[in-house]
Amino acid sequence: MPDVRNSGFQTPLWRAIAVYRIAALTYATILVVSNVGDYLRPMLAWPVLAVMAAWTVVTTYAYGNPARRRPPLLLADLLITMAALASSVLVVGRTALEAGRPTLAVAWHVAPVLCWAVARGRRAGIAAALAMGATDLIVRAHYDQAALTGAVLMLLAAIAVGYLVRIAEVAQERLERAVELEAATRERERLAREVHDSVLQVLALVKRRGVGLDGEAGELARLAGEQETALRSLMAGRALSDPQGAELDLMALLEAYESPVVTVSGPAGPVSLPAATARELKLAVAAALDNVARHCPPGTKAYVFVEDEPAQVVVTVRDDGCGIEPDRLAQAEAQGRLGVAQSIRGRVADLGGRVAIVSAPGEGAEVEMAVPRAPIS
Repeated sequence: MPDVRNSGFQTPLWRAIAVYRIAALTYATILVVSNVGDYLRPMLAWPVLAVMAAWTVVTTYAYGNPARRRPPLLLADLLITMAALASSVLVVGRTALEAGRPTLAVAWHVAPVLCWAVARGRRAGIAAALAMGATDLIVRAHYDQAALTGAVLMLLAAIAVGYLVRIAEVAQERLERAVELEAATRERERLAREVHDSVLQVLALVKRRGVGLDGEAGELARLAGEQETALRSLMAGRALSDPQGAELDLMALLEAYESPVVTVSGPAGPVSLPAATARELKLAVAAALDNVARHCPPGTKAYVFVEDEPAQVVVTVRDDGCGIEPDRLAQAEAQGRLGVAQSIRGRVADLGGRVAIVSAPGEGAEVEMAVPRAPIS
Protein backbone atom coordinates (compact mmCIF):
# COMPACT_ATOMS: atom_id res chain seq x y z
CA MET A 1 0.00 0.00 0.00
CA PRO A 2 1.35 3.46 -0.79
CA ASP A 3 2.45 5.84 1.93
CA VAL A 4 -0.69 7.79 2.74
CA ARG A 5 1.26 10.59 4.41
CA ASN A 6 2.94 11.34 1.09
CA SER A 7 -0.13 10.81 -1.07
CA GLY A 8 -2.09 13.29 -3.14
CA PHE A 9 -4.63 13.63 -0.33
CA GLN A 10 -2.21 15.90 1.54
CA THR A 11 -1.34 18.25 -1.30
CA PRO A 12 -4.16 20.74 -0.48
CA LEU A 13 -3.11 20.72 3.19
CA TRP A 14 0.50 21.61 2.39
CA ARG A 15 -0.64 24.36 0.05
CA ALA A 16 -2.94 25.74 2.76
CA ILE A 17 -0.06 25.77 5.26
CA ALA A 18 2.15 27.62 2.75
CA VAL A 19 -0.58 30.22 2.22
CA TYR A 20 -1.08 30.54 5.98
CA ARG A 21 2.64 31.04 6.57
CA ILE A 22 2.80 33.82 3.96
CA ALA A 23 -0.32 35.51 5.38
CA ALA A 24 1.06 35.25 8.93
CA LEU A 25 4.38 36.74 7.78
CA THR A 26 2.52 39.65 6.20
CA TYR A 27 0.59 40.23 9.42
CA ALA A 28 3.79 40.06 11.48
CA THR A 29 5.43 42.61 9.18
CA ILE A 30 2.48 45.02 9.57
CA LEU A 31 2.68 44.75 13.36
CA VAL A 32 6.45 45.32 13.36
CA VAL A 33 6.06 48.43 11.21
CA SER A 34 3.33 49.69 13.54
CA ASN A 35 5.16 49.01 16.81
CA VAL A 36 8.85 49.26 15.93
CA GLY A 37 9.14 52.67 17.62
CA ASP A 38 8.33 51.07 20.97
CA TYR A 39 10.89 48.26 20.68
CA LEU A 40 13.95 48.06 22.89
CA ARG A 41 16.23 47.42 19.89
CA PRO A 42 14.23 48.40 16.79
CA MET A 43 17.10 47.93 14.32
CA LEU A 44 17.28 44.21 15.10
CA ALA A 45 13.64 43.69 14.10
CA TRP A 46 14.44 43.89 10.37
CA PRO A 47 17.05 41.10 10.29
CA VAL A 48 14.62 38.86 12.20
CA LEU A 49 11.88 39.65 9.67
CA ALA A 50 14.31 38.93 6.85
CA VAL A 51 15.12 35.51 8.33
CA MET A 52 11.41 34.77 8.73
CA ALA A 53 10.76 35.77 5.11
CA ALA A 54 13.65 33.66 3.84
CA TRP A 55 12.55 30.65 5.87
CA THR A 56 9.01 31.06 4.54
CA VAL A 57 10.36 30.79 0.99
CA VAL A 58 12.52 27.77 1.90
CA THR A 59 9.71 25.85 3.60
CA THR A 60 7.22 26.62 0.84
CA TYR A 61 9.61 25.05 -1.65
CA ALA A 62 10.81 22.21 0.61
CA TYR A 63 7.43 21.00 1.82
CA GLY A 64 6.20 21.01 -1.76
CA ASN A 65 8.29 17.88 -2.38
CA PRO A 66 7.04 14.80 -0.46
CA ALA A 67 10.59 13.39 -0.32
CA ARG A 68 11.72 16.33 1.83
CA ARG A 69 8.97 16.05 4.45
CA ARG A 70 11.27 14.25 6.83
CA PRO A 71 12.24 14.74 10.50
CA PRO A 72 15.34 16.89 9.72
CA LEU A 73 13.25 19.51 7.90
CA LEU A 74 10.47 19.36 10.48
CA LEU A 75 12.94 19.74 13.37
CA ALA A 76 14.73 22.62 11.64
CA ASP A 77 11.40 24.33 11.00
CA LEU A 78 10.44 24.02 14.65
CA LEU A 79 13.80 25.24 16.01
CA ILE A 80 14.15 28.19 13.63
CA THR A 81 10.62 29.35 14.38
CA MET A 82 11.21 28.99 18.12
CA ALA A 83 14.42 31.04 17.73
CA ALA A 84 12.53 33.78 15.88
CA LEU A 85 9.92 33.75 18.62
CA ALA A 86 12.55 33.88 21.37
CA SER A 87 14.33 36.82 19.69
CA SER A 88 11.36 38.96 20.74
CA VAL A 89 12.89 39.18 24.22
CA LEU A 90 16.01 40.83 22.76
CA VAL A 91 14.26 43.00 20.15
CA VAL A 92 10.93 43.96 21.72
CA GLY A 93 12.16 43.89 25.27
CA ARG A 94 10.91 42.14 28.38
CA THR A 95 9.03 45.17 29.68
CA ALA A 96 7.10 45.69 26.45
CA LEU A 97 6.23 41.99 26.22
CA GLU A 98 4.97 41.96 29.79
CA ALA A 99 2.89 45.01 28.94
CA GLY A 100 1.14 43.02 26.16
CA ARG A 101 3.14 43.91 23.04
CA PRO A 102 2.94 41.13 20.44
CA THR A 103 5.97 38.97 19.73
CA LEU A 104 7.79 39.24 16.42
CA ALA A 105 6.44 35.89 15.24
CA VAL A 106 2.81 36.61 16.26
CA ALA A 107 0.76 33.89 14.43
CA TRP A 108 3.69 32.82 12.20
CA HIS A 109 4.91 30.39 14.84
CA VAL A 110 1.81 28.17 14.41
CA ALA A 111 2.89 26.98 10.94
CA PRO A 112 5.50 24.41 12.12
CA VAL A 113 2.93 22.89 14.47
CA LEU A 114 0.56 22.35 11.56
CA CYS A 115 3.40 20.84 9.52
CA TRP A 116 4.17 18.35 12.27
CA ALA A 117 0.50 17.37 12.54
CA VAL A 118 0.18 16.79 8.81
CA ALA A 119 3.51 15.02 8.29
CA ARG A 120 3.67 12.88 11.44
CA GLY A 121 0.13 12.68 12.78
CA ARG A 122 -1.87 13.98 15.69
CA ARG A 123 0.53 12.98 18.47
CA ALA A 124 3.52 14.64 16.82
CA GLY A 125 1.41 17.75 16.26
CA ILE A 126 0.46 17.84 19.94
CA ALA A 127 4.13 17.51 20.96
CA ALA A 128 5.13 20.36 18.64
CA ALA A 129 2.24 22.51 19.93
CA LEU A 130 3.30 21.96 23.54
CA ALA A 131 6.91 22.89 22.77
CA MET A 132 5.91 26.00 20.80
CA GLY A 133 3.28 27.00 23.35
CA ALA A 134 5.79 26.73 26.22
CA THR A 135 8.26 28.90 24.29
CA ASP A 136 5.55 31.48 23.62
CA LEU A 137 4.56 31.64 27.29
CA ILE A 138 8.19 31.95 28.42
CA VAL A 139 8.81 34.77 25.93
CA ARG A 140 5.68 36.67 26.96
CA ALA A 141 6.62 36.28 30.65
CA HIS A 142 3.01 36.58 31.71
CA TYR A 143 0.38 33.85 32.00
CA ASP A 144 -2.90 35.67 31.77
CA GLN A 145 -5.99 34.45 29.94
CA ALA A 146 -4.93 35.94 26.60
CA ALA A 147 -1.53 34.20 26.64
CA LEU A 148 -3.00 30.85 27.64
CA THR A 149 -5.76 31.11 25.04
CA GLY A 150 -3.20 31.38 22.25
CA ALA A 151 -1.38 28.25 23.41
CA VAL A 152 -4.63 26.31 23.80
CA LEU A 153 -5.86 27.33 20.32
CA MET A 154 -2.57 26.16 18.83
CA LEU A 155 -2.94 22.81 20.63
CA LEU A 156 -6.51 22.42 19.36
CA ALA A 157 -5.37 23.23 15.83
CA ALA A 158 -2.77 20.44 16.03
CA ILE A 159 -5.39 17.96 17.23
CA ALA A 160 -7.89 18.97 14.53
CA VAL A 161 -5.35 18.79 11.69
CA GLY A 162 -4.00 15.46 12.95
CA TYR A 163 -7.53 14.08 13.03
CA LEU A 164 -8.12 15.36 9.50
CA VAL A 165 -4.99 13.54 8.34
CA ARG A 166 -6.26 10.32 9.93
CA ILE A 167 -9.53 10.68 8.04
CA ALA A 168 -7.52 11.12 4.83
CA GLU A 169 -5.61 7.92 5.60
CA VAL A 170 -8.83 5.94 6.04
CA ALA A 171 -10.25 7.42 2.82
CA GLN A 172 -7.07 6.49 0.95
CA GLU A 173 -7.18 2.90 2.24
CA ARG A 174 -10.82 2.52 1.23
CA LEU A 175 -10.11 3.96 -2.19
CA GLU A 176 -7.26 1.47 -2.67
CA ARG A 177 -9.54 -1.42 -1.72
CA ALA A 178 -12.23 -0.18 -4.10
CA VAL A 179 -9.74 0.09 -6.96
CA GLU A 180 -8.44 -3.42 -6.25
CA LEU A 181 -11.98 -4.79 -6.15
CA GLU A 182 -12.85 -3.13 -9.45
CA ALA A 183 -9.69 -4.51 -11.06
CA ALA A 184 -10.47 -8.00 -9.74
CA THR A 185 -14.04 -7.78 -11.05
CA ARG A 186 -12.84 -6.77 -14.51
CA GLU A 187 -10.29 -9.57 -14.56
CA ARG A 188 -12.95 -12.08 -13.53
CA GLU A 189 -15.22 -10.87 -16.32
CA ARG A 190 -12.38 -11.23 -18.82
CA LEU A 191 -11.57 -14.74 -17.62
CA ALA A 192 -15.27 -15.63 -17.64
CA ARG A 193 -15.49 -14.78 -21.32
CA GLU A 194 -12.45 -16.90 -22.13
CA VAL A 195 -13.62 -19.82 -19.98
CA HIS A 196 -17.11 -19.67 -21.48
CA ASP A 197 -15.68 -19.92 -24.99
CA SER A 198 -13.39 -22.85 -24.16
CA VAL A 199 -13.68 -24.91 -20.97
CA LEU A 200 -17.45 -24.61 -20.50
CA GLN A 201 -18.11 -25.61 -24.09
CA VAL A 202 -16.00 -28.75 -23.67
CA LEU A 203 -17.64 -29.69 -20.35
CA ALA A 204 -21.10 -29.21 -21.84
CA LEU A 205 -20.14 -31.38 -24.81
CA VAL A 206 -18.84 -34.18 -22.56
CA LYS A 207 -21.99 -34.00 -20.49
CA ARG A 208 -24.28 -34.26 -23.54
CA ARG A 209 -22.33 -37.07 -25.20
CA GLY A 210 -22.12 -39.11 -21.99
CA VAL A 211 -25.79 -38.96 -21.00
CA GLY A 212 -27.18 -42.49 -20.81
CA LEU A 213 -23.81 -44.22 -20.99
CA ASP A 214 -22.77 -46.74 -18.37
CA GLY A 215 -19.52 -47.30 -16.54
CA GLU A 216 -16.68 -44.82 -16.49
CA ALA A 217 -18.03 -42.89 -19.46
CA GLY A 218 -21.28 -42.15 -17.63
CA GLU A 219 -19.39 -41.20 -14.47
CA LEU A 220 -17.18 -38.87 -16.50
CA ALA A 221 -20.27 -37.20 -17.99
CA ARG A 222 -21.78 -36.74 -14.55
CA LEU A 223 -18.59 -35.18 -13.19
CA ALA A 224 -18.35 -32.92 -16.22
CA GLY A 225 -21.90 -31.71 -15.58
CA GLU A 226 -21.14 -30.98 -11.93
CA GLN A 227 -18.00 -29.05 -12.83
CA GLU A 228 -19.84 -27.07 -15.49
CA THR A 229 -22.48 -26.00 -12.95
CA ALA A 230 -19.87 -25.08 -10.32
CA LEU A 231 -17.80 -23.15 -12.84
CA ARG A 232 -20.79 -21.20 -14.12
CA SER A 233 -21.71 -20.26 -10.54
CA LEU A 234 -18.15 -19.15 -9.86
CA MET A 235 -18.05 -17.05 -13.03
CA ALA A 236 -21.33 -15.37 -12.07
CA GLY A 237 -19.99 -14.62 -8.59
CA ARG A 238 -22.60 -16.80 -6.93
CA ALA A 239 -20.49 -18.35 -4.20
CA LEU A 240 -22.26 -20.69 -1.85
CA SER A 241 -23.72 -18.71 1.03
CA ASP A 242 -24.91 -19.87 4.39
CA PRO A 243 -26.95 -18.30 7.19
CA GLN A 244 -25.01 -16.44 9.86
CA GLY A 245 -23.36 -18.97 12.18
CA ALA A 246 -24.21 -22.05 10.03
CA GLU A 247 -21.87 -25.00 10.61
CA LEU A 248 -21.17 -28.32 8.88
CA ASP A 249 -19.71 -31.58 10.10
CA LEU A 250 -16.31 -31.95 8.46
CA MET A 251 -16.24 -35.69 9.13
CA ALA A 252 -19.51 -36.18 7.23
CA LEU A 253 -18.07 -34.29 4.26
CA LEU A 254 -14.80 -36.22 4.20
CA GLU A 255 -16.40 -39.65 4.66
CA ALA A 256 -17.75 -39.25 1.13
CA TYR A 257 -14.19 -39.94 -0.08
CA GLU A 258 -14.07 -43.37 1.60
CA SER A 259 -13.19 -46.08 -0.94
CA PRO A 260 -11.15 -49.28 -1.15
CA VAL A 261 -8.02 -47.14 -1.51
CA VAL A 262 -8.96 -44.18 0.74
CA THR A 263 -9.39 -44.48 4.51
CA VAL A 264 -10.86 -41.63 6.56
CA SER A 265 -10.23 -41.59 10.31
CA GLY A 266 -11.13 -39.07 12.98
CA PRO A 267 -13.15 -38.40 16.12
CA ALA A 268 -16.24 -40.49 16.72
CA GLY A 269 -18.38 -37.37 17.06
CA PRO A 270 -18.94 -34.55 14.57
CA VAL A 271 -16.22 -32.01 13.84
CA SER A 272 -18.24 -28.82 13.45
CA LEU A 273 -16.77 -25.92 11.47
CA PRO A 274 -18.25 -22.82 9.83
CA ALA A 275 -19.89 -23.98 6.61
CA ALA A 276 -17.56 -22.05 4.30
CA THR A 277 -14.47 -23.30 6.16
CA ALA A 278 -15.65 -26.91 6.05
CA ARG A 279 -16.34 -26.76 2.32
CA GLU A 280 -12.98 -25.17 1.49
CA LEU A 281 -11.14 -27.72 3.62
CA LYS A 282 -13.04 -30.53 1.92
CA LEU A 283 -11.97 -29.21 -1.49
CA ALA A 284 -8.36 -28.98 -0.32
CA VAL A 285 -8.49 -32.62 0.80
CA ALA A 286 -10.05 -33.54 -2.55
CA ALA A 287 -7.15 -31.86 -4.34
CA ALA A 288 -4.63 -33.79 -2.24
CA LEU A 289 -6.39 -37.11 -2.96
CA ASP A 290 -6.56 -36.20 -6.64
CA ASN A 291 -2.79 -35.74 -6.66
CA VAL A 292 -2.41 -39.24 -5.21
CA ALA A 293 -4.64 -40.69 -7.93
CA ARG A 294 -2.83 -38.80 -10.68
CA HIS A 295 0.80 -39.25 -9.73
CA CYS A 296 0.94 -42.55 -7.83
CA PRO A 297 0.62 -46.11 -9.19
CA PRO A 298 -2.93 -47.49 -9.41
CA GLY A 299 -4.15 -48.91 -6.14
CA THR A 300 -1.97 -46.68 -3.97
CA LYS A 301 -3.47 -46.39 -0.49
CA ALA A 302 -4.30 -42.96 0.93
CA TYR A 303 -5.22 -42.11 4.51
CA VAL A 304 -7.10 -39.06 5.77
CA PHE A 305 -6.71 -38.24 9.48
CA VAL A 306 -8.78 -35.54 11.22
CA GLU A 307 -7.67 -34.07 14.57
CA ASP A 308 -10.20 -31.90 16.40
CA GLU A 309 -8.27 -29.50 18.67
CA PRO A 310 -9.73 -26.66 20.78
CA ALA A 311 -8.29 -23.85 18.64
CA GLN A 312 -7.89 -25.54 15.27
CA VAL A 313 -8.69 -28.55 13.12
CA VAL A 314 -5.83 -30.48 11.54
CA VAL A 315 -6.40 -32.71 8.51
CA THR A 316 -3.56 -34.90 7.28
CA VAL A 317 -3.56 -36.73 3.94
CA ARG A 318 -0.91 -39.47 3.78
CA ASP A 319 -0.19 -41.94 0.99
CA ASP A 320 2.06 -44.95 0.33
CA GLY A 321 3.01 -43.78 -3.14
CA CYS A 322 6.23 -42.89 -4.87
CA GLY A 323 6.75 -39.59 -3.03
CA ILE A 324 7.60 -36.19 -4.43
CA GLU A 325 10.92 -35.12 -5.89
CA PRO A 326 12.49 -32.20 -3.94
CA ASP A 327 11.95 -29.61 -6.70
CA ARG A 328 8.80 -31.08 -8.18
CA LEU A 329 6.30 -28.66 -6.57
CA ALA A 330 8.29 -25.59 -7.60
CA GLN A 331 8.60 -26.90 -11.16
CA ALA A 332 4.87 -27.61 -11.38
CA GLU A 333 4.02 -24.10 -10.19
CA ALA A 334 6.44 -22.58 -12.70
CA GLN A 335 4.74 -24.58 -15.47
CA GLY A 336 1.33 -23.20 -14.47
CA ARG A 337 0.09 -26.39 -12.79
CA LEU A 338 -1.24 -24.95 -9.57
CA GLY A 339 -2.92 -27.93 -7.89
CA VAL A 340 -0.85 -27.73 -4.72
CA ALA A 341 -0.15 -23.99 -4.86
CA GLN A 342 -3.76 -22.88 -5.27
CA SER A 343 -6.14 -25.78 -4.58
CA ILE A 344 -4.39 -26.72 -1.34
CA ARG A 345 -2.08 -23.97 -0.08
CA GLY A 346 -4.20 -21.13 -1.47
CA ARG A 347 -7.44 -22.42 0.05
CA VAL A 348 -5.94 -23.08 3.48
CA ALA A 349 -4.13 -19.71 3.49
CA ASP A 350 -7.43 -17.94 2.75
CA LEU A 351 -8.84 -19.63 5.84
CA GLY A 352 -5.95 -18.31 7.94
CA GLY A 353 -4.34 -21.73 8.20
CA ARG A 354 -1.07 -23.36 7.24
CA VAL A 355 0.05 -26.28 5.07
CA ALA A 356 3.06 -28.53 5.67
CA ILE A 357 4.16 -31.07 3.03
CA VAL A 358 6.61 -33.80 3.96
CA SER A 359 7.79 -36.23 1.30
CA ALA A 360 10.77 -38.10 -0.05
CA PRO A 361 11.14 -40.11 -3.27
CA GLY A 362 9.88 -43.65 -2.75
CA GLU A 363 8.49 -42.97 0.74
CA GLY A 364 5.09 -41.49 0.00
CA ALA A 365 3.88 -38.01 0.91
CA GLU A 366 2.12 -36.33 3.81
CA VAL A 367 0.09 -33.13 3.50
CA GLU A 368 -0.90 -31.54 6.80
CA MET A 369 -3.54 -28.77 6.72
CA ALA A 370 -4.36 -26.83 9.89
CA VAL A 371 -7.10 -24.20 9.99
CA PRO A 372 -8.41 -22.16 12.94
CA ARG A 373 -11.85 -22.99 14.24
CA ALA A 374 -13.00 -19.37 14.18
CA PRO A 375 -13.67 -17.97 10.69
CA ILE A 376 -11.32 -15.28 9.41
CA SER A 377 -13.20 -11.97 9.04
